[in-house]
Amino acid sequence: MNLSTAPRRLAGRLLPFRRRRAPSPALPAFAVPAGAIDVLAGPAAFRRTLLERIARAQRRIVLVALYLQDDDGGREVLEALYAAKAARPQLRIDVYVDWHRAQRGLIGKDRSEGNAAMYRDHAARHGEGVAVWGVPVQHRELFGVLHVKGFVIDEAVLYTGASLNDVYLARHGRYRLDRYHLIEHAGLADSLAGFAQRVLHADGAVQRLDRPGPPATRELLGPIRRLRRRLLAARYEVADEAPAPDTVAVTPLLGFGRQGNALNEAVLDLLHGARRRVVVFTPYFNLPRPLRAALGQLLRRGCRIDIMVGDKTANDFYVPPAQPFRRIGLLPYLYEANLRRFARAHQVHIARGQLNLWLWRHGDNSYHLKGLLVDEDTALLTGHNLNPRAWMLDLENGLLLRDPAGLLVARHRAEWERLRRHAVRLESYRVLPCARSYPPEVRRLLRRLRRVRLDRLLNQLL
Repeated sequence: MNLSTAPRRLAGRLLPFRRRRAPSPALPAFAVPAGAIDVLAGPAAFRRTLLERIARAQRRIVLVALYLQDDDGGREVLEALYAAKAARPQLRIDVYVDWHRAQRGLIGKDRSEGNAAMYRDHAARHGEGVAVWGVPVQHRELFGVLHVKGFVIDEAVLYTGASLNDVYLARHGRYRLDRYHLIEHAGLADSLAGFAQRVLHADGAVQRLDRPGPPATRELLGPIRRLRRRLLAARYEVADEAPAPDTVAVTPLLGFGRQGNALNEAVLDLLHGARRRVVVFTPYFNLPRPLRAALGQLLRRGCRIDIMVGDKTANDFYVPPAQPFRRIGLLPYLYEANLRRFARAHQVHIARGQLNLWLWRHGDNSYHLKGLLVDEDTALLTGHNLNPRAWMLDLENGLLLRDPAGLLVARHRAEWERLRRHAVRLESYRVLPCARSYPPEVRRLLRRLRRVRLDRLLNQLL
């Protein structure tokens, strides 16, 4: 141990944050009336609102999501889009999905043409009224996807981390829980739709998936490289509006790449500036190192932190014991092991009630929440999973809501109380099972991965 540097290291752990970079400049924002921001109660309300808004659309519909699935929920949305176009031919409809995800089958299922086959089938039957665009953020899905979220319908923004399929739309008795916000503001809607039109639609790498014969990915390698360079410099256009007493400042943020990532910087700035309390939502407990460090310093400063994650059985990839085990089913156990290590390292903060780890579980439903609540005056709505993949590889976005007057406090509290109905607070890290109690297939795979340290690589990519 180098004693000469010990005081400096100790000070770095105990004192408030020392910024290693200059403070971020003040962010421009739209002044949105608090009454124009609605927090929807759950997936059923999300589905109902989405379909009602599509049916009433007059001018434009721009949907951006990871995928629009070939199942009953996805087909319901696609049929609603075609019906709206038939009723109002002047309506412009654009759907943006990830290029790679749209052209493969589900993980663990047979090979197929993916969701793109559904897009082409509907276009062949109904005509080209609904343009479905595939966005290749990277040349392979493993290295990054389109993870931007947000649905613009006329002058409204329906923002959620959800994609569009049966489980996100609460079809057939099961749901995947997310957060859902409806914001009525023409400027914000123009900003989100304008990014899709200006950056995605206008790029040569972005191709129609509702038409036959899309090019192979290998034919797009050059355009994909150019698209990545554009995305690194891309920003939402925001008219900096003067706040009024009844408004909330809303800033749309884009995040892509390791450097100059505006969304990542906003996350760290929120944590650096937290004074009393932080609430973190993440579906897969796999925090990037900068985020872990920031939370650790918050705890040492005395801030209260609540982190809500899904129980491993509420993970998308969990394989119940009664079903044949597939390797993808290892992921929930990796995330649970991460959570156990984090809880063990901070057991003293858990014991004193300063750190509250909440495990969400409700039947056989799944959990997909993301975002931050800070000091009751700031919120981040996002599709960002707060994991290394989102931090470095995927194209992400989010809406930063700054509310110094506390106009949204009651709505955020109501959302938090709703979510806690199906969540249990961990009293100790010992409540979480250790690897010795996992099923034999899981133990065997974990041993293999750890032997060659591949578990760390998986945490970076998945």
